[in-house]
Amino acid sequence: MAALLLRYTGRHCLRAHLSPRLCVRNAIPLGTTAKEEMEQFWNKNINSQRPLSPHITIYNWSLPMMMSITHRGTGVALSAGVYLFGLTALFLPGNFESHLALLKALSLGPALIHTAKFALVFPLMYHTWNGVRHLMWDLGKGLKIPQLHQSGVAVLVLTVLSSVGLAAL
Repeated sequence: MAALLLRYTGRHCLRAHLSPRLCVRNAIPLGTTAKEEMEQFWNKNINSQRPLSPHITIYNWSLPMMMSITHRGTGVALSAGVYLFGLTALFLPGNFESHLALLKALSLGPALIHTAKFALVFPLMYHTWNGVRHLMWDLGKGLKIPQLHQSGVAVLVLTVLSSVGLAAL
């Protein structure tokens, strides 16, 4: 965009449509086009025989890496769940009590109810405990590799225990 503006200004300066103070003196024409630059880039990468970018398969999976990915995933899932719950509450007829009565009338059984409650509370507990872990990192604590693994295991244990406890309520 800037190159086009500069070219336009240069042409008008040559035609003396603009004042000499605004004109660029001794304008140098562009050396290559964007298409030529792009072709040079790709030819250089093809000739170097290197992979275009690191692929996920070249990494050794570690606990902190998996927990970071899971933290992001649970954040997205929790956000989507809140929006979905809000939209269904907004557009479905009836109120919360009528929907709760409908669920009770289904007689789903305690095992299914507790499993569903665990599945709903697990992302919240994981995201919460891992968020506390991230806050500790922001304070500069627990950043060494052994501490990362210890805090990761602690987050997983606390997540399972608190999820089981909340699902049992």
